[in-house]
Amino acid sequence: MDQLCALARTLLIEAHAVWLTARHADAPWLARLLGMVIAAYALSPIDFIPDFIPILGVLDEAVLIPLGIWLFLKLVPDQLYAENRAIAAQAAERPISWAGAAAIAALWIGLITLAALLLLA
Repeated sequence: MDQLCALARTLLIEAHAVWLTARHADAPWLARLLGMVIAAYALSPIDFIPDFIPILGVLDEAVLIPLGIWLFLKLVPDQLYAENRAIAAQAAERPISWAGAAAIAALWIGLITLAALLLLA
């Protein structure tokens, strides 16, 4: 169980590092877009496959997020990601930010609204 908690913590640190790197001015535009999607999915309570479905529910976090991070790392400079990963690791030591949770919720609402507008157009 401790290993699972450590893995989840590492995954959250990596997702935060992706978010920080995607927001950086030196990140390529494709990496920015992919990074925002990866971070939003990793930090969001909304999943493609609900967690209550045995095995498959956890599989999306265990496969999709690491795969997305791997692809993201191929698109950004190593030094840029390393700097932001260090910042994310330091931030993990601090208390939880409700502003961050609100930002993720706003991002999902925006994505759903955009999808609805595109479907209705």
